[in-house]
Amino acid sequence: MMEPKSPFLDTIFLLRKNECITLFSNIQTISPKEEKEAEMYFEAEFEKERLEFLSDLLTCNTTTAVWAAKVLYHSAQLYLIRESTADNLENFIPKFKGTRDVSTILSADLCLRFLPEVIIALNSADPEDPLIKMLEAILTEFHYSGIGYDLDLSRVNWEGELRDKTYRKLYLERIVEKKDYKLAEIPFINTLLMAEFGMHKEAFWRELKIITQENQ
Repeated sequence: MMEPKSPFLDTIFLLRKNECITLFSNIQTISPKEEKEAEMYFEAEFEKERLEFLSDLLTCNTTTAVWAAKVLYHSAQLYLIRESTADNLENFIPKFKGTRDVSTILSADLCLRFLPEVIIALNSADPEDPLIKMLEAILTEFHYSGIGYDLDLSRVNWEGELRDKTYRKLYLERIVEKKDYKLAEIPFINTLLMAEFGMHKEAFWRELKIITQENQ
């Protein structure tokens, strides 16, 4: 693995390895060289995770992975550093401009899965922080990474969202891992979960209600 050579790379490497974030005294500009190194790193990390879902059709979208890494890095640094940032938060937290598909969702998730913890920290410091709404909007778009965090997903067409078999499997597994009752009790998702559990529901998730037409 590459040695950390910058605050940006150091933050991402340490976060994915040890699940902790390094905070620095200032926010430095991310160079093209750092972005290139990050792309190589994310390609390797994606390949490791791809072994778990065994799909040759999915490849790492490095542009999306680096965008998500920048969002995570900047949001973490903005937890402490706010001098001269109030009017240009959009420069630090740009909106996603690519095409949202399974590959981009999973590529973004390499970093966005850690974003809920950053939002929780920001909320503890200042619930009115405008950065929170910006980050929640990103998580709402990439809600696979936000499973376990309370998001408004009322507009999601779940049949269309979970059409891909690989993504559906990963989505359901994370709902179970995070014990996200709000998602698990959506009728469409609840039906999928019960089908996956089969005779072993009690072992997987004893407390989860079976949602029927009568108790919706």
